[in-house]
Amino acid sequence: MTEETRPLSRQDVIDAAASATGLPKTQADALLKAALAAVGDALGAGREVRLAGFGSFAISERAARQGRNPATGEVVQIAASKGVKFKPAKDLKERLG
Repeated sequence: MTEETRPLSRQDVIDAAASATGLPKTQADALLKAALAAVGDALGAGREVRLAGFGSFAISERAARQGRNPATGEVVQIAASKGVKFKPAKDLKERLG
């Protein structure tokens, strides 16, 4: 895996934020933690999160359904669940090409 293809880590984001803002890395880390906590708290409360120029996060509810165990073929019940869906903003879509 080359540097260009490896996933961006949390530390990479902190380093980029510190470099772009001139903040010490400890403050950039605290800022990232606070921002992610705010997003998580809002989603946990059922609210949508919109970040202009980046995209929006929303809760997606999946209904209960039947599935099959691929090893045995047995029918199993899959419980209802919630997930997070992301919709990129127009600006982000354009940057992706």
